[in-house]
Amino acid sequence: MLSMQAVSLVSQLNPDQKHVFDTIIARVSCNCPGFFFVCGHGGTGKTFLWNAIITHLRSEKKIVLAVASSGVVSLLLPKGRTAHSRFKIPFDLNEAGTCSIKRGTMLAELIKVSALIIWDEAPMTHRYCFEALDRTLRDILSEEKPANAIVPFGGKPVVLGGDFRQILPVVRKGSRSAIVNASITSSKLWQHVSVLKLHTNMRLHNPSLDATQRAEIESFGKWILSIGDGTIAAEQRGEEREASWITIPDDLLVDTSGDKTAALVAEVFPDFIMNYKNPEYLAARAIVCPNNQDADDINDYIVKLVPGDDVQYLSCDTISKSTEHIPDFDVLYPTEFLNSINTNNFPIHKLVLKKGVIVMLLRNLNQTMGLCNGTRLLVTQLGQRVLCCTILTGCRVGEEVFIPRIALNTTDVKWPFTLQRRQFPVRICYAMTINRSQGQTLSTVGLCLKKSVFTHGQLYVAVSRSTSRSGLRILIENDNGSCGSQTRNVVYREVLDAANTASA
Repeated sequence: MLSMQAVSLVSQLNPDQKHVFDTIIARVSCNCPGFFFVCGHGGTGKTFLWNAIITHLRSEKKIVLAVASSGVVSLLLPKGRTAHSRFKIPFDLNEAGTCSIKRGTMLAELIKVSALIIWDEAPMTHRYCFEALDRTLRDILSEEKPANAIVPFGGKPVVLGGDFRQILPVVRKGSRSAIVNASITSSKLWQHVSVLKLHTNMRLHNPSLDATQRAEIESFGKWILSIGDGTIAAEQRGEEREASWITIPDDLLVDTSGDKTAALVAEVFPDFIMNYKNPEYLAARAIVCPNNQDADDINDYIVKLVPGDDVQYLSCDTISKSTEHIPDFDVLYPTEFLNSINTNNFPIHKLVLKKGVIVMLLRNLNQTMGLCNGTRLLVTQLGQRVLCCTILTGCRVGEEVFIPRIALNTTDVKWPFTLQRRQFPVRICYAMTINRSQGQTLSTVGLCLKKSVFTHGQLYVAVSRSTSRSGLRILIENDNGSCGSQTRNVVYREVLDAANTASA
């Protein structure tokens, strides 16, 4: 059965995909070392290619470890996992870090017998993670063959995938140079990579498209790539060292003299009251913003539109017992202060929900059930201790699940302690940050630019979430509060150049 599926998938590969497939399979078949990066923008069929490679090798009874940098993307891979969970990568890595895998363990033995490692959405991950995996594989695989200690990844074939036009690793308060330095392209491993490229936009090969639709998709795709590559016409403002201000076409703009949030919501969620409980309607659309504050404001506005009474869930906040004791902690940091802490990717103290709202998971709860960090859910029942939800995205769409309150920890350089918050690990997500949206594919996208993007790839990721030009609506707010047509596009060309000049 698996072999028939593999034959079917391989037969559907286009020439670009087939070249990548043959190159990787040849390296695996001869049991030779190999480090590859498969580069392709949205629509070039990376996920389909991964499925073909994985299914083919597994049909030959070979083991493939398929991972991704985010939970949402890992669900698209057959038996995929997040890289951090599969390879036990610590979250507080330093330059000399390693994975928490010891020789002789079951995971070490699994890695030894695996034929290939595939890691999707690699550009968004800090280079320390790849370097930690490299050191760990060299250690494990040199146990029986000492020569593997000097070979990248211990001689194990490794394939990374992604698009360097997208968002790079997040570095807290990091400068441009710090973010570039965090990229895999700045790692010593990069000198060993072979870059394989996918060019063909598979969305153009849909047989149901007519000539006009095909031309529109091609034009829209080229416009998106010009944003990602930084080749779109741009103006320089003030003392900026690069021209980064671009003009958005009029047909994509939301222009209003009234309430801007209401106008954007009406564009993205038309007939909302009639569809607020419709899973297909909700799963296909979202608003994205550069920052959390704008996303929270839009979410608050939409929740008020949902009929019914709201229910408030207050978290229980304490200072973790793992924190080194400091006298008078309770006086210096009272419960009210802990309640006021609101940080990225962490549940808020006062969570206000209604039946019929949509939320996003903030933690990986159960990947086999499709409950990953980034999974969107429709709340159907509000319990005291659990939320009853329907899965909107991923591999388990339509299934009913129960989300419990859990204890989550977070730290910040501003605090001399670890905060422990017991709360439902969700946030309202009609609107989300651009960083959060990476990996999501939507038919209708609203881009709220009350503040411009601030780092590499954000505008590219935002506009490329939509599968069509007609499904993209952009709201730009000028400094004087009026609607505008110009916004900032940040592109770190040194990263793109490093990716393009790597060995082919």
